[in-house]
Amino acid sequence: MFELQSFICFSLSATRSEARIRVEAMDLTSDKVSFVRKCLFVTLLFACLFQMSRPKRVFKCPSGCTCTTDSIICIGASLVPRTVPSDINSLSIVNCSFSEINASMFSLMPSLQLLFIEGNRIEKINKYAFRGLRDVTHLSLANNNLKALPRGLLSDLRSLNELDLRGNMFHCDCESMWLMLWLKRSNATISDVYCATPSAMKGVLLKDVPEKPSKCVSTDFVQHQIVNTQSMSADIFTHKDDIYVAMAVPNSDSCIIMEWDHIETKFRPFDDITGKSVVGCRSALINNQAFVIVLQLFDVSLVYKYEQAQNKFSKFQEVEMLNVSKPNYIEVFQIEDDWFFLIVDSSKAGLTTVFKWNDTGFYPYQYLHEWFRDTNAEFFYLDGKYVLVLVSRSQVPVIYQWNKSTQKFVLYNEIANMDDIVSIKAFKINNVPYLALACYIGDSKVMKWTGKLFEEVQGLPSRGATVLQPIRFKEQQYLILSSDYSFSQVFRWDEETQRFLKFRDVYVQWPRSFTALSTDRRDFVLATSFKGKTKVFEHISVDYSK
Repeated sequence: MFELQSFICFSLSATRSEARIRVEAMDLTSDKVSFVRKCLFVTLLFACLFQMSRPKRVFKCPSGCTCTTDSIICIGASLVPRTVPSDINSLSIVNCSFSEINASMFSLMPSLQLLFIEGNRIEKINKYAFRGLRDVTHLSLANNNLKALPRGLLSDLRSLNELDLRGNMFHCDCESMWLMLWLKRSNATISDVYCATPSAMKGVLLKDVPEKPSKCVSTDFVQHQIVNTQSMSADIFTHKDDIYVAMAVPNSDSCIIMEWDHIETKFRPFDDITGKSVVGCRSALINNQAFVIVLQLFDVSLVYKYEQAQNKFSKFQEVEMLNVSKPNYIEVFQIEDDWFFLIVDSSKAGLTTVFKWNDTGFYPYQYLHEWFRDTNAEFFYLDGKYVLVLVSRSQVPVIYQWNKSTQKFVLYNEIANMDDIVSIKAFKINNVPYLALACYIGDSKVMKWTGKLFEEVQGLPSRGATVLQPIRFKEQQYLILSSDYSFSQVFRWDEETQRFLKFRDVYVQWPRSFTALSTDRRDFVLATSFKGKTKVFEHISVDYSK
């Protein structure tokens, strides 16, 4: 019997399966098995008592805190207790001096159910401060200096039943919209929390703030593509569902044609038209045929036609520049069924000239004023009339009006007190005509049509400006003011003040034009550069409440 007991006690040092195997191997009787079970029970009992008798790890209550077996209360402490038992389920931090709660500050307290951080000086909470606290049912951040809570702060608190945010100075702006939406949709019991700022929202319950206010949805321009070429101008046109851009590249004496790739959403090379001192390239779509007019500084102008069979542009015509001495700009336009292009002459000896299409090519049609050193022109429709405005470095802008009887442009009016203008662009806001006049040094001007004349409504300080380009995407109207010496500025129309307000800066080295492109439900701006790389910016919507 003694031998049997000794054998059984020795067997208990092995695993249960090993003991079972050894007992079965001995083929014990039922009495013997019963004795084995009793011996095993007694041994396990002693083991449990031994574990219970071992002293727990000594926990030192932090200075300024009161501790019990399952809770810690800190009043006036300078630090959040870090080394605490993992089974603590209640933590109170009251009237303490720290101003920030850092990431994972409570990560060593996974059993927390009650967390009260009240009456402190806390101004900032890291978005990961409550990470891992899935059992917290009651959270209080009352009576602190909080103006906002970071998005995602409450995402780990899956058991939250009560939240107290009273006594804080919440700023109800777009960045706090997530909290306002969370308060509306949460099933937790939440104390009434009011907006403190801005003044227009003061006293409004956070949960009553309107969802998705329009001011929280804004726009931006982000760089989308860099085209490794310098360029003076860009003209975007569509031919047979394909999108192209013609860019004048003086340093390579060419007019580069690029095609839009709808899959890659980028411009790719398509054709290269060589010339001499090319200063402008403009497209004309006449009778379903695509033409590109190439303006050369010291030679005739060239007209190229797209040939479907060759899939390229081929020379179609040389246009003699008999009275044009120094071409500076080209404007293409249509009046009813007739097509024209205008070459602006910037020399005193030359004439700004209108050319007309006659089914076989373009020919000189009308000479406009002399000695004006014109720099730019804009053709548009004004009060039921076709008008052409010419601007100059030495004279005030003049307005020509199309005469239906004579089929010519006649001098109509001038825009007073607008000297030294380098470019002009026409646009509309709420169906009211406006002009954007760029001044290289001084103030560029925004002018509004009153029904009788254009009057100045806003000046924009300029430094090295060659263009003040209006661009409209969806409901947003912009003006882009170029600069040769600094960042170009983007202004956005403000309906309340009826003015253009500074929106942001974009950097393009020596910019010469900004051209809009809308395709595939996306909006882009192509910015040409005289001394750097041409850039494509995408116009995007930004929801600051997300």
